[in-house]
Amino acid sequence: MRTIEELQEIAISIIEKESFLSSPNNLYEPIEYAMHQGGKRIRPLLALMAADLFSGDIEKAKPAAIAIEVLHNFTLLHDDIMDKSPLRRGMPTVYNKYDTNTAILSGDTMFAKAFTYLLKADKTQIHDLVETFTNASIEVCEGQAMDMCFEERDDVKIEEYIEMIRLKTGVLLASALKLGAITALANKKDMDYIYDFGLNIGIAFQLQDDILDCWSNLEDFGKVTGTDIADNKKTFLYLKSLELASNDDKEVLTKYFSSTNFDRKEKEEAIKAIYHKLNLKQIAQELMQDYNNKAMESLDKIGVESQRKQNLIHFANKLMHRNK
Repeated sequence: MRTIEELQEIAISIIEKESFLSSPNNLYEPIEYAMHQGGKRIRPLLALMAADLFSGDIEKAKPAAIAIEVLHNFTLLHDDIMDKSPLRRGMPTVYNKYDTNTAILSGDTMFAKAFTYLLKADKTQIHDLVETFTNASIEVCEGQAMDMCFEERDDVKIEEYIEMIRLKTGVLLASALKLGAITALANKKDMDYIYDFGLNIGIAFQLQDDILDCWSNLEDFGKVTGTDIADNKKTFLYLKSLELASNDDKEVLTKYFSSTNFDRKEKEEAIKAIYHKLNLKQIAQELMQDYNNKAMESLDKIGVESQRKQNLIHFANKLMHRNK
């Protein structure tokens, strides 16, 4: 069994060695740019880790690992347009470097191209791989639609937010693991358990992202921080603050979240002062830990020896303590 560091090197390598250039250049150059911007390669890593967990054979999982990373980056291209994000991983986003129409079309091509990698898998596994991949694609879009809808609503509940991040973030991590498990011929129960592990880790991952966006810096985080507050995002931090705040503080929160026209620094400082007063960073971290515990419960049920699960435990712990 390989170490997590070895698997991550392989995950990075299979993406970096893959060329996405073709003709016409104006369609494929942005894809090449997006796919080679670096990043943690978490999703292909998870696909390889699942294959290694169940069979030790990661070769059959490599096409699925590339496919899930292409899908993930497709979502980022379109997310950055919708969120008007100028930076991604410390570099100009595709729509910012090229233009919006190019980013949309290149993203569409990436979505289609992802399926071509799945078709390279063992023929007996293609149906299950494509079914898992298609369901993940739909659910990620459902999560993004919920996120967009929340921008227009003043009555978003924390439970709805958790469901949105389950769809938008958790499902891709869970599906990456399931894809790897399929290639390793895991049984259905173990596939379900590793999928649940991924869902809960994904929710914890997004909660950590919300925390980092508020309490990190550009150099560490790799993208502009404070954007959730600036863009009136209904994150767990904001929704919980409404639940806990005094009437006076609720007025401040709703005033600043009613528009994006306030001075950014002034708005961020005012909102973060309330978050600090309510101890929201610790509350969010405790909720992260709850989802991490749920993930560990699912992992514990998987029918392989405990020693083989150490990579996934180590992975979850790293996510919980990351700074970017």
